[in-house]
Amino acid sequence: MKKIQKILIPVAILAVTAIAASFIKNNPPKSQRGKVAKTAQMTVEVKTLALESYSVVIESFGTVKPRIESVLISQVSGQITDVRDQFREGGFFEQGDVLITLDDRDYLAEKKIAQASLMSAKQALLEEKARVEQALVDWKRLGNGDKPSALVLREPQLAAAKAQVLSAHAQLEKANLALERSKIIAPYAGRILKKHVDLGQVVSVNTQLANIYATDTVEIRLPIKNKDLDLMIFPEEYRNSKAQAQSTSVELLSQLVSHQTWQGNVIRTESAIDSDSQQLYIVAQIKNPFDVNQAKIAPIKIGQYVTAKIQGKKVEDAIVIPNSAIYQGSYVYIVEQGVLKRKDIQLRWQNSQDAIVSTGLKVNDNLVITPLGQVSSGTVVNISGHKNKRGRS
Repeated sequence: MKKIQKILIPVAILAVTAIAASFIKNNPPKSQRGKVAKTAQMTVEVKTLALESYSVVIESFGTVKPRIESVLISQVSGQITDVRDQFREGGFFEQGDVLITLDDRDYLAEKKIAQASLMSAKQALLEEKARVEQALVDWKRLGNGDKPSALVLREPQLAAAKAQVLSAHAQLEKANLALERSKIIAPYAGRILKKHVDLGQVVSVNTQLANIYATDTVEIRLPIKNKDLDLMIFPEEYRNSKAQAQSTSVELLSQLVSHQTWQGNVIRTESAIDSDSQQLYIVAQIKNPFDVNQAKIAPIKIGQYVTAKIQGKKVEDAIVIPNSAIYQGSYVYIVEQGVLKRKDIQLRWQNSQDAIVSTGLKVNDNLVITPLGQVSSGTVVNISGHKNKRGRS
């Protein structure tokens, strides 16, 4: 019995294998490779490209600096006897304001001494003039017909007396100037950046009293990227040219205190390329920066970091696309006859939002603006009826 079972099992396996092979041979699998599904795999939004006029706005950054910054220095010595309220860090002052007063008693005494010396010199001059007149009378009385010499007429003595008067005048002017300088006067309308002295302190000549700066205008030095040079309007100046440099508007922004903005102008281009960054710098100015109407939240601060949006050239007949439609900075997708197609592009200019395309796209191309994942060129898609679409649905 066991021998029969051993013989039947291999026969059964061979029979099943033969039946399976016959079934596969008579019913071969149908290959679908190479055929494209007729139904779309996704829906995308497009922007139908058209030529447009585009005003370039160039972005930059910098820190606020005063147009005029000075060190207030004492030109005379003395003890500080009075300090005005505005002489403090952040204090505003007007041109001609007295900021500090020094003890002036020594200078008043020097002035009186100089006045006395001038009076003595004038008296000596009058006496010498009288002697000259008497010498001329005596010469004529002697009856000598010759012309009197300079020594006879006491001309050297008269010149010396006149010189003494001039010297006394100069000493009086010097005393008056020292007395005037005992009051430290603001050279322009400005603000105290840092003070170095205070009431009761004795200062000498050339002592630094305070760092001050003018408040009429502040400046911001802005670097221009090399790729932006072609589209920047530079306020260049030329030698022997009376034409005024063209200014360009600029908006300056800061997030230091909420959202602050100031309006300014680019007033000059620097004369050399910066050796460290190899970039060209321009200088923007904000007039009346501490006016409450300039910054409604808080006034601008010296040293404050700001970003700049500079008005550049207007590009005519430009193809402008959003940066979000660009992949790896070099290609985009368009839709042609319901199929995605990859297009390699070259950019003329680009900022944080938009890009101007120089080659790779043409008018009426349907640019895909929907963010795409891992897709391949040739994928069938539907075009959404988004309001930004201007082409076929």
